[in-house]
Amino acid sequence: MYDIIILGKGPAGIQASLYTARSNMKTLIIANGWGSLEKAEKIENYYGVPKPISGEELLHNGVQQAKALGVDFVEDEVVAINGYEEVEVTTLQGKYQAHALIIAIGSSRKKVRINGLTKFEGKGVSYCAVCDGFFYKDKTLGVLGYKDYTAHEAYELKPVTSNITIYTNGNELDMSEDAKQLIKGMKVIKEPIKEIIGTDKVSGAILATDESVTFDGLFVAYESASGSELALKMGLELNKQSIVVNENFVTNIPHIFAAGDCIGGFKQVSKAVGDGAIAGKSAIEFVRNKKKNL
Repeated sequence: MYDIIILGKGPAGIQASLYTARSNMKTLIIANGWGSLEKAEKIENYYGVPKPISGEELLHNGVQQAKALGVDFVEDEVVAINGYEEVEVTTLQGKYQAHALIIAIGSSRKKVRINGLTKFEGKGVSYCAVCDGFFYKDKTLGVLGYKDYTAHEAYELKPVTSNITIYTNGNELDMSEDAKQLIKGMKVIKEPIKEIIGTDKVSGAILATDESVTFDGLFVAYESASGSELALKMGLELNKQSIVVNENFVTNIPHIFAAGDCIGGFKQVSKAVGDGAIAGKSAIEFVRNKKKNL
């Protein structure tokens, strides 16, 4: 059991961990690679850095700084988060528990470009199997994607209906063997999707071959879960694609905090670091108060 789990090893997540670790909080960072900052050639507008530094070097320096303070790291993909009193984070390889959680995994990814997909969002197109699966009992469903996250979303829908098809949109399945077992028996269609169709609600799609397929709902799980998609699964309040927090970076669930690009605003390292510092401090206070009452 950890005191605090942090999702993301960018500036917000690392800065939060520097505060939590120095406050003797047992801290775990779970991350699956870095975001766009890693590709930044030069950073010249950050306090205390007199010479240009690459985004990759800045990120690696932060990780080493956190490790030196005893922060644990797991390089893995998060597929689910559960828990009301405690937090349980499920990754592809394991499960981890903590008293508090800080989400700092960046902003929502760019959406997959398929004609009609945006038009039917909320009208049969969903981004959360846990949230919306209940409404499709015994219906015909599609899951859009080709990676492990896709398999986990499809698996979440199995108790609702046995009629589930995976649409890879022209990609080969890029899944671990464990993930493939989750979708064993499900039909897989690899042809690209030309268009999502329907009238008031989604009714199916037209493939690149001009073949029509029908489904009552389409669940999008194209690559890895974004911050906003994980937030939806937990019941966190969103403002469009940004997680809503108060002045202390607390979400509408008291033991879950958020910082950095996932809460919106100015997308700069300096802002992310400030967010992480306050989120870390707030999480420390929450855990300390909780332990007093145990």
